[in-house]
Amino acid sequence: MRSQVAYLSGYRLMWIFVMFDLPVKSKREAKAANDFRNFLLDQGFEMSQLSVYARFVNGKEQFETDVRRIETSLPQTGEVHILSFTDRQYENIIRFADQKRRRRRENPGQLALF
Repeated sequence: MRSQVAYLSGYRLMWIFVMFDLPVKSKREAKAANDFRNFLLDQGFEMSQLSVYARFVNGKEQFETDVRRIETSLPQTGEVHILSFTDRQYENIIRFADQKRRRRRENPGQLALF
């Protein structure tokens, strides 16, 4: 039981943020940017903003696996940044919408089963 508690630790559980700035001046570039967005959605990321996607994972190993998958699907041009936060760090993010402070987002329920 003790190892299960450590496994669900807020310091082990992580959030991955993928942020990108991709050119969309030509039809080819726009298609590549949309293909990359769709790839992220297919991988279980959710859109936070148009070029910011987030995913909740169960640790560093899953983070590394996701980074390798993203690396194999990068568009030819543009910049992609991948950030990681522990769940404890993520809960301290302050969020505003429509000039009002919002409560923090809840963790996805399906990961609680791990």
